[in-house]
Amino acid sequence: MTELSAPLTTGASFVEEAAKIVDAAKVKDIVLRIMGATAVRIHCPKFSSLHDALQREITDIDFVGYEKQNGKVLKLLDALGYVSDKRMRMFQFMGRYLFENPVNKRHIDVFFDKLEFCHTIEFKGRLELDYPTISLSDMLLQKMQIVQINEKDIKDAIVVLREHEIGTSEKETINTDYISDLLSKDWGFWYTVTTNLGKVLAFLPEYEGLSPEDRLDISTKIEKLSDAIEKREKSLGWKMRARTGTRQKWYREVDETGL
Repeated sequence: MTELSAPLTTGASFVEEAAKIVDAAKVKDIVLRIMGATAVRIHCPKFSSLHDALQREITDIDFVGYEKQNGKVLKLLDALGYVSDKRMRMFQFMGRYLFENPVNKRHIDVFFDKLEFCHTIEFKGRLELDYPTISLSDMLLQKMQIVQINEKDIKDAIVVLREHEIGTSEKETINTDYISDLLSKDWGFWYTVTTNLGKVLAFLPEYEGLSPEDRLDISTKIEKLSDAIEKREKSLGWKMRARTGTRQKWYREVDETGL
């Protein structure tokens, strides 16, 4: 993982706060990782300027940890001055906890073991793959699993793709083997991700902040990832579900506000 240094941009204070919390967790042997736009800013220092050029603002910080350390995480956040949001009870059923710091006014969301929104992303055994953020593969999937994808998520995906290579490992790489294998077993997830990759591709000409080199690099990587996904042998369950297609709802209806 690259160093935590970040340009002094609109996201710098979020980067510093997120890093402080994860470092405090590490001291106490708590596995906690950063997700969302803040993770993109941290993991993409070379092209973090694209976040600014695309006018992508960061408004909160998302974390994920392991359910078995739930109590330790909540205790840590309390010690760091974070108090539970009044809406917290509404989200506990899907593993989402909301906190705010009354001093610095930072809002954070914490998830445990998985992200359950339009599709489910499992983190068990994967949080140790990177530090202080989730892996690049999971970072991209977090954005691509949103059925009603919006521009902020497309902008995050653009920056992740611009900064990193497409390959077959997890080290500073978007892992085609992991993503392709995951999607080969779930037609609905496959459909959402491949549709959204197409949307990212379609949006590239719309952003003046992207250079011709940026657009070529990103489109080439999308094509490489899409090709790997397409070539992966699909499971019997995938093939059976594909027969029904979009005539049957293939995703979970959720409110993804703040991701």
